[in-house]
Amino acid sequence: MKVDLTLFLPELFQMALILSLFGQSIFGRSKNAEDLDFTGWMPFAAAIGIVIAGLGLSAQGLVLWDAYKLDGLSQFFKFAISLGFFFTVLNAQKQPTLALQHRSDYFLLLSLSAFGLMCLASSVELITIYLSLELSSYSLYALIPLRGKDPRASEAGIKYILFGAAATAVSLYGLSYIMASQHTTYLMALTQKPWNMTEAPLGLLGLSLFMAGFFYKLALFPFHFWAPDVYEGTSNETAAYAATLPKLGAVVILIRLSATLVPGLSATTIVAVLGALSMTFGNLAALTQKDVKRILGYSSVSHAGYVTMGLVSGLPQGLAAAGFYSMIYVLMNLTCFWVICRLSPNGENVALEDLNGLYRTAPFMAFVLAVGAFSLVGLPPTAGFMGKLFLLSSAWNRGYNWLVIVAALNTAIAIYYYLNIVRHAYTVEREESAPSMKTQTGFGMIWGGVLAFLVLALGMVPSPVFQWAEAAGKQLMP
Repeated sequence: MKVDLTLFLPELFQMALILSLFGQSIFGRSKNAEDLDFTGWMPFAAAIGIVIAGLGLSAQGLVLWDAYKLDGLSQFFKFAISLGFFFTVLNAQKQPTLALQHRSDYFLLLSLSAFGLMCLASSVELITIYLSLELSSYSLYALIPLRGKDPRASEAGIKYILFGAAATAVSLYGLSYIMASQHTTYLMALTQKPWNMTEAPLGLLGLSLFMAGFFYKLALFPFHFWAPDVYEGTSNETAAYAATLPKLGAVVILIRLSATLVPGLSATTIVAVLGALSMTFGNLAALTQKDVKRILGYSSVSHAGYVTMGLVSGLPQGLAAAGFYSMIYVLMNLTCFWVICRLSPNGENVALEDLNGLYRTAPFMAFVLAVGAFSLVGLPPTAGFMGKLFLLSSAWNRGYNWLVIVAALNTAIAIYYYLNIVRHAYTVEREESAPSMKTQTGFGMIWGGVLAFLVLALGMVPSPVFQWAEAAGKQLMP
């Protein structure tokens, strides 16, 4: 079988990055190098990865025994993964809770997880999808507990592993049902199969169980329990990755699976109901939180519910809206986590009270935080507003008007806790006895400004990216 290697530019570059870090991790160890950091080249390499992913946008093909597909959807998500990986690496460069000699290992695991997500974006066969999912997950099992000697990190790691193992078992159980009833594991063939309780009850059950593994990654109710605790327990920099990029891998597979469904089917209705419950529970639970990372954890639960509106619409525009929203969600969350990491000199968690008076001590960081929070709630002119508008429009008059109404009501609820973050930063003065927060640096201001600019730019000019996502969605529809 002859394969054109130029089709795999993003994956090959990521693999080269992994091998470089592996060699550095093995051969770069010495007693004299314990206080030296040899990973300063990582942001430059990650930036090159964005360029290479951009060069591979036009790749088209079905390779590796038709289990690996290069199309508009896969390349869109690979570019988004490369962009998110760059900001994650940049954010983790000065991680205070990680020893210098362990940073090569840290970035090795981070790169391996991103590689698994890239493979996931192109996988169109259920066993290949499962293997790619596990490849992206195993690295995180090792990364989550890395937070110095903080016992909360160990707790977070145990919870992430246990919930992940349970979700994996459920997915494999569902895979066996699909294989038994539909006699194929290729998504292209599965789109021609019946997916209703009358004709294929076993297949419907199997599909629902298989999707559970991706609901876990997406933190969709009731597979969300790990998210707030893991975000709170792991380091700020690792939480920034766990809260963003794995969501892209989950959404791209759910988009491919959703292309096999039409509005009104039992499986589609199940996804819609879980989406409504996820929005409501996530927003209500976030109202009482004081730790900013826990707020963002429950926020991710609610945003997973918003994504389901695009998945159940049965339209290319809906699938495009889900893809567009997942991309801007990565940028919105990274914007908030960027500020959290800049304000935490020793890697401690940031509470709402720690943001008091931020507009005086670090005015630009307060602005960046406000942009991220406004976008998460969905206020114009941010990308979050346009993303939610696309999602609401795609689900309206598709048999799920009730889901649109639930989403609108939940957006109103979310205004309280998102704007409460901004209120603490701008309207509550810091007590004189309170410890001072870390002041802003030129490095933090520049890249924080870039993230804020991207969030605002995609809100004011969303058409190029959305049309790109829409073109990818049209390729999936039968």
